[in-house]
Amino acid sequence: MLKEKLHNAHHNNPAPDILVIGDLMLDHYIFGSATRLSPEAPVPILNAHRESKIIGGAANVASNLIDLGAKVHLAGIVGNDLFAADVIEILTTKGIDNRLILKDDSRVTTVKTRVIAGNHQIVRIDKEDIHNISAELEESFFAFITPYIEKADIVVLSDYNKGLLTPTLSLKIIGYCQSLGKKTLVDPKGMDYSKYEGAFLIKPNKKELAEAAKAEKINSDEDLIKAAHVILDSTKATYLIVTLSEAGIAIITKEDYKIIPVAATEVYDVTGAGDTVIATLAYCLSLGFSVEEAATISNYAASIVIKHIGSATTSIEEIIASLKTN
Repeated sequence: MLKEKLHNAHHNNPAPDILVIGDLMLDHYIFGSATRLSPEAPVPILNAHRESKIIGGAANVASNLIDLGAKVHLAGIVGNDLFAADVIEILTTKGIDNRLILKDDSRVTTVKTRVIAGNHQIVRIDKEDIHNISAELEESFFAFITPYIEKADIVVLSDYNKGLLTPTLSLKIIGYCQSLGKKTLVDPKGMDYSKYEGAFLIKPNKKELAEAAKAEKINSDEDLIKAAHVILDSTKATYLIVTLSEAGIAIITKEDYKIIPVAATEVYDVTGAGDTVIATLAYCLSLGFSVEEAATISNYAASIVIKHIGSATTSIEEIIASLKTN
């Protein structure tokens, strides 16, 4: 059964070496209680009790992979500011190799501050620059990561559309991976998926798929397949994995499709669930699991993290326990 196979693969194989390339973020949380409205405006007054800072974006993918048991190298860009220092410090504490993170003086580090009263988020404040990195930085960044592509078992592009994964850089990375016979997994963003041409697997959610395929709606399996084939045709990807929220995960190829029902029973916060899915897919595929097996395991991993507030991770032991329970 799948749980035994996962247990054996996890404990009997060397930790896979996975390179994560993408947009780095810092998730800043302010927790407190709100029992009255401000006399200055019709907004709640938060009595702040505590704060926390958690790595997000591609850094959260790396964090998920570390907790699954992978060896991870993380490549990305941050600003030259105090928040960048926070990101590096958290990565170091997590044991994530951050030597491939470069600083760009022309941008700030992306920070998302969420203010939470009790279990309810009342506001989110974003600080970011989303312009593309310069051609010079793109060239030096690719040269910097090339040796790590060569030794990686699998490469993950975690695109949050913040300016790192430009069309030219994305295609250059994917093309180089193809030349080495390595799989590239993409967590996409934006309207133009042509920059992911040649990827082995692309993982949008249903809303992202509809936007990229310019589909008016996705209300049925037929709509889903039609939209998916637009992306498969334009990118030449082998697999499209579509997360469907409460409906589960769809695995779609040019020839077939399958929907794996959702494994979650309680949902508190979907923040970072997509990062968990792409990380678990990468980990399982690196250990030799089929795409269907990897997607099934990823479905269970997501069902664990969405029971927590904020970006969360899980472990192979927790996933195995969930597989046994269900």
